[in-house]
Amino acid sequence: MKIAKEKVAAIHYTLTDNSGNVLDSSKGRQPLYYIQGIGNLIPGMEEGLEGKSKGDKFTIKVSPEKGYGVRDDRQIQKVPRSAFGTQEVKKGMQFSASGNHGSQVVTVTEVGLDTVTIDGNHPLAGVELNFDVEVMEVRSATSEELAHGHVHGPGGHHH
Repeated sequence: MKIAKEKVAAIHYTLTDNSGNVLDSSKGRQPLYYIQGIGNLIPGMEEGLEGKSKGDKFTIKVSPEKGYGVRDDRQIQKVPRSAFGTQEVKKGMQFSASGNHGSQVVTVTEVGLDTVTIDGNHPLAGVELNFDVEVMEVRSATSEELAHGHVHGPGGHHH
């Protein structure tokens, strides 16, 4: 069986940047289970997995446009320190913020006396991603999985 729309696939992967730094990996954990073609993964990853079968080992290079987007300097802004009340704020902390396009996660990049600089870009925005992948399993999704939009059972969500 090949990975195709509405099929469940289980993959092991290691994600690196172009310098070879490991950004994420499923090594030592259960494989990642997902449903192909419904937006569970970034577009470039789904495109690279399409048509693969159990046992296939390969690499996928994903451009920022098909990954977590290009960096947008308009997503970086200074906000008054007072917006955080008495909460301790440190560089690297993440907060949920409400904006014009709904709720999003922002990362603190700088803390000053009167202002805090936050960045609404995904931490991997602008980064070309390199995935080493091994397909562990491919099966048809159940009607319940399709209705819920995620995998159930081993490697997936349990209700």
